[in-house]
Amino acid sequence: MLEVSKLIARGAGLAPALLKRAATVELDWEVRQKSRFDATDSVGRKLGVFLARGTVVRGGDVLVAADGSLVRVIAAPQSVLRITPCPAHGSPFDLIRAAYHLGNRHVQIELQSDHLKIEPDHVLADMLRAMHLIVKEATQGFEPEAGAYAAGGHHHDHRHDHTHPHSHAHGDSAQAGKGPS
Repeated sequence: MLEVSKLIARGAGLAPALLKRAATVELDWEVRQKSRFDATDSVGRKLGVFLARGTVVRGGDVLVAADGSLVRVIAAPQSVLRITPCPAHGSPFDLIRAAYHLGNRHVQIELQSDHLKIEPDHVLADMLRAMHLIVKEATQGFEPEAGAYAAGGHHHDHRHDHTHPHSHAHGDSAQAGKGPS
């Protein structure tokens, strides 16, 4: 068994040619949440994965084996519920409402601009349908948000300009919370 104890998030810093030639391993969300698991890669090698406790493996991450070989992780297709707004009388805001209610139930959610994904749950599906959302079963990769405080959280592309100031004038905000003068 080939031991793996290192992970490179999203293959950061690796040449595209190396990533293209790397073996792959398809793992579902249940396995990718674990820091210790066994798997078989695309060339048939048995892998014993031993990562730091709390490490979450994401699709696109690269595992580094003890022999230096690379194994690119693919989020395996699995059963999910795909949630979209109703095109007849809904709006994208309905997804925000749904994410809020699911979050209050501590449900792991994959957030996309046009849909949400959750693991199958008929009670939640009924709740979402009652909110006039479209809920369909699908078999797709699942990459739920890691949460604001999770180590190694979800990796986003940060090519956006975030240099705008974060302080804003709000009129009489200096008087906020003060009684009449």
